[in-house]
Amino acid sequence: MELKGKTILITGGASGIGLEAAKQFLEIGAKVIITGRNQERLDAAKSMHPNLTTIKSDVSKEEDVKLLFNIVSQLGGIDILYNNAAVLTSPFNLGVVNDKHIVNAAYEMEVNYFGVIRINNIFMDMLKSKKEAAIINTTSILSMVPSLIEATYSSSKVALAFYTISLREHLKIVGSTLKIFELIPPLVATEMTAERNDKKISTEQMVKGLIKGLQKNQDTIRVGDAKLVDIIRRFFPKTAFGLVNPKKANQILK
Repeated sequence: MELKGKTILITGGASGIGLEAAKQFLEIGAKVIITGRNQERLDAAKSMHPNLTTIKSDVSKEEDVKLLFNIVSQLGGIDILYNNAAVLTSPFNLGVVNDKHIVNAAYEMEVNYFGVIRINNIFMDMLKSKKEAAIINTTSILSMVPSLIEATYSSSKVALAFYTISLREHLKIVGSTLKIFELIPPLVATEMTAERNDKKISTEQMVKGLIKGLQKNQDTIRVGDAKLVDIIRRFFPKTAFGLVNPKKANQILK
């Protein structure tokens, strides 16, 4: 897929992987729009990369997504929608009754799963009208092997992975050329994973892997250890589970 000259909308683009993606897409020659819930972070991103267009928006709120669509339409539309926004609540033990379980689970599903469907639906016709366009849905290594301490996050990414496959096939059936990519990152060094001491890759490495996959038109883009875990879990599922859930995970839940 050609990225130069494309207009790319990145949700959750004010920090972490999203901000690094914005930087690298700009370097390629793409036009980039980022969204986020924090205006200060958006302003900081704009200061670092003046060519960015920033729009405050929350994918969990329907009114925000509608307003975002109207603004983007006035700007001339987009060619690529990169669903990067996601949330992860604090680790908790499902085996111990806690009122926060359902609240946290609902929040994670609202952003990580329903938020993607919400924004995809409203931008779908715009993207289908383009000669070459794409949607990138970000799942996770945890969509292949669940995390004991991030159960609902893992579940939200499994749901998104299945939705992505279904969406891709539905579009083929109706004869659409809109490309649907699934990005499967490993553990990446961001604020979300700051408290974890496991092996991580940099956001720069992560985005380089994404861009390489897009340019090769790989439907499923596995980066770093996501490739290895995918192979191991097929033949040695218990080993893969142990890699994702080291013994210290059991200690956190006690």
